[in-house]
Amino acid sequence: MRWQTGRRSGNIEDQRGSRVPRGFKGGGIGILLLALVAMYFGIDPALILNIGETVQQSSPDSSAPYQPSAEEQELAEFVAVVLADTEDTWNEVFASAGRTYSEPKLVLFSGAVQSACGFAQAAMGPFYCPADRKVYIDLAFYHDLKADLDSPGDFAQAYVIAHEVGHHVQNLLGISDKVAAQRGRVAEVEYNRLSVRLELQADCLSGIWASHADRVRQVVEPGDIEEALNAASNIGDDRLQRRSQGQITPDSFTHGSSAQRVSWFRRGFQAGEIGSCDTFQAKTL
Repeated sequence: MRWQTGRRSGNIEDQRGSRVPRGFKGGGIGILLLALVAMYFGIDPALILNIGETVQQSSPDSSAPYQPSAEEQELAEFVAVVLADTEDTWNEVFASAGRTYSEPKLVLFSGAVQSACGFAQAAMGPFYCPADRKVYIDLAFYHDLKADLDSPGDFAQAYVIAHEVGHHVQNLLGISDKVAAQRGRVAEVEYNRLSVRLELQADCLSGIWASHADRVRQVVEPGDIEEALNAASNIGDDRLQRRSQGQITPDSFTHGSSAQRVSWFRRGFQAGEIGSCDTFQAKTL
């Protein structure tokens, strides 16, 4: 991916090395709220509810200044360029529809972070918090993406950011609220299906970013799209379930299968317009 000469976003909040507020010991409003948000976006809430007791061991030491490695700092620069590209994309798309795009902030953190949705550890991966309209990421996740999820490459890394920004777009358009309003009104299986459609739409929106970034700045190099498609495939519910529990339970899917995630990213990239991403009206996914 040709990113080095790209514009850096000014919407980065660098909280790496910051000490997370104490007082979380396995409970509290903050952790419960974040668990609800986790369910809202298809993340296992048990992961959130079980992390409170470990925060005192994992919080960085605020007495020493945080010094990222050269590799990590390059990743931070990379994320700033990708975020800027998403800003350019969605400012243009919203303007063409007569609307104004409200740019999200992106928070870099290390180990743990306090968001408006509550407390979170890096173990839950990158996430978007609708309460403060911010994307959160610990850059160590990119090591896991490469080593544990077999998804190397900078374009795969960019796809992760674009997907979370896709959730921000859904939030601005009111789509996320409509899905969340169905919780408790429909059966769990049906709500899971709505969650899948929400996630696949975010994949499609990330494809629109890729299309726009390449059209405007010619960022895509040979093999880049394959990197993104590989990442989308490797984080499909079917593949993750087979890896973690040895079997696949489609009714419990919350993000979509590998084939579905690949298909919707590809659709967004090829069409390059938001009308192509209406997963909720699609008869088949």
